Amino acid sequence: MKAFEELVQIVARLRGENGCPWDLEQTPESFRPYIIEEAYEVVDAIDRRDRPELKKELGDVLFQIVMLARMAEEAGWFDLGDVVAGINKKMIDRHPHVFDPTFDRSQDFQGIEAWERRKALERAGQGSALDGVPEALPALLRAHRVSEKASMVGFDWPDVQGVRAKVTEELAELDEALEQQDDDAVAEELGDLMLAMVNLGRHLPTGAEDALRGATRKFEARFRRVEAALAAEGRSIHAVDADELEEIWRTTARIGEDA
Repeated sequence: MKAFEELVQIVARLRGENGCPWDLEQTPESFRPYIIEEAYEVVDAIDRRDRPELKKELGDVLFQIVMLARMAEEAGWFDLGDVVAGINKKMIDRHPHVFDPTFDRSQDFQGIEAWERRKALERAGQGSALDGVPEALPALLRAHRVSEKASMVGFDWPDVQGVRAKVTEELAELDEALEQQDDDAVAEELGDLMLAMVNLGRHLPTGAEDALRGATRKFEARFRRVEAALAAEGRSIHAVDADELEEIWRTTARIGEDA
């Protein structure tokens, strides 16, 4: 693809002699926050269904990838061709039902379960079934991936009722820790409750990540309506007592439902 080749040349020039001073001083370590930020901007564009912005953000991620591969090449680790060859091989190996004409198509080899089974076969005897989940992932997403990997080897509740009971159990243990005013126990039990909620989300049509994003968006929209309602009366939210705020909150909730 001509445009991709041009990007590779642009990055080479940015990192080459008489290149950009800022780009030249970057390292894989200094690029960590940028690649994370760009990934979240892609997710944001997807959530907002903003196609022009999604195109832009995908370009930004692609630039980060080419830059990191260029740094690796300069260090003698690998080059962009190695990166592409590696992912090509992985995709072919993980999808024998698509690429292998000798594959027995009577097998159930679809979805995330099949993907995880293929990874498990590749790992055979090498480390834990939970390997491969980055520590740097946000806590909610990491909890989902760790519990998902555990479920792939049969370590899971058989149905939603089982995990729902676990949520009730963990909530009771949190209540007990709160009653005892044991800060360490509260922190531990709160974490256990949140992990149970993540597992509950895995057993429901909408996972915990999407559900929490939706709840946060709803809260933000309602809160902004409260601010707007007060501003229309020439008042600030900072000068309103809790009881009145609660009443305005309930009113704006009804407005949101009718909208």
